[in-house]
Amino acid sequence: MPKQKDLKRLVRARQGKTGESYTAARARLLEKRPAPKEAAHEDLAALAGSSDAAVAQKTGRTWKEWVRVLDRAGAAKLEHAAIARIVREEHGVPAWWTQAVTVGYERIRGLRERGQGRDGAYEVGKSKTYPVPLAELWTAFVRCDRWLDGNKLRMSTATKHKVMRMRWTDDTPVEATFLAKGPSKSQVHLQHRKLASRAEAERMRAFWGACLARIGALLSDEG
Repeated sequence: MPKQKDLKRLVRARQGKTGESYTAARARLLEKRPAPKEAAHEDLAALAGSSDAAVAQKTGRTWKEWVRVLDRAGAAKLEHAAIARIVREEHGVPAWWTQAVTVGYERIRGLRERGQGRDGAYEVGKSKTYPVPLAELWTAFVRCDRWLDGNKLRMSTATKHKVMRMRWTDDTPVEATFLAKGPSKSQVHLQHRKLASRAEAERMRAFWGACLARIGALLSDEG
């Protein structure tokens, strides 16, 4: 079976011929792939991106157990949403951990790399907590001309003090989620999706980290 980089090339080539989605084309190429050897618990956790102890505590199963359950359900050939439904509806896993289990399984089975979506695109997330009330953080974020370093974000939709959906200069989606952590403490989580390459994802990860730091500096100056 080809290595990851060669597999991606074959998937893209098949997409060009058949018009299938990245996920569908990849699944067809992998149909005759022999079942992967079972890895040690620590190897599965490293691939999944969260510890075996954490997933067992929150979901009642280790990564090895989740792989067996989802393999039996044929999840390796399913779309992301279909796997998530199995995890949530058939096994009663809460919403956040449903996504963690689904993404972790997809990484373990080679359906996506870390930071990569099932469509082949990459995404990055950055979070920061500030010692200010939620309303104050929201106001600082809205004044993005003060911390975006000359770049532009285009607003799509927003729910005040909760979530803001935007478009980056190349039209890729950016979402900011806001959470009160107490009367004088709040957090923003930025998610930037549909990035074309790992290199671009790492560049934007550094960029958004610097942006969040500049927001902190502005809040300190205003305080």
